[in-house]
Amino acid sequence: MSKTLFSFQISTHEKQSFTNLDQYIQDALEQSNIKDGIMVVYCPHTTGAITINENADPDVKTDLKLGLNETFPNKSEYVHMEGNSDGHMKSSVVGASETLIISNGRPVLGTWQSVYFCEFDGPRIRTVYIKIIEG
Repeated sequence: MSKTLFSFQISTHEKQSFTNLDQYIQDALEQSNIKDGIMVVYCPHTTGAITINENADPDVKTDLKLGLNETFPNKSEYVHMEGNSDGHMKSSVVGASETLIISNGRPVLGTWQSVYFCEFDGPRIRTVYIKIIEG
């Protein structure tokens, strides 16, 4: 039976960042030997998230940060004592996971798409899980 649950750690170095997960995803697929199925990429952190977005122009990540910060500023009026309420809001809106179709041993993504771990309360060491289901 193939291994189908993988985990890895990411070290983030900024308060807010986007880390490309494509190589982690491909490594998990190769280790699983699963060629067709579904993959779930999941983040078990309340101030982190997973998203699919453009990988060609780095300005997209810059603009995402700007937009999220304008939408969810870090306000002193928030009552959560850790001071990271904006990170919790960003995580809730972006989401904790993405589901990918696997075909011929590769994730089905658009030409310019990649999967990213989103850090909203760094720097930290984060864990990401990948579950691959054959079918």
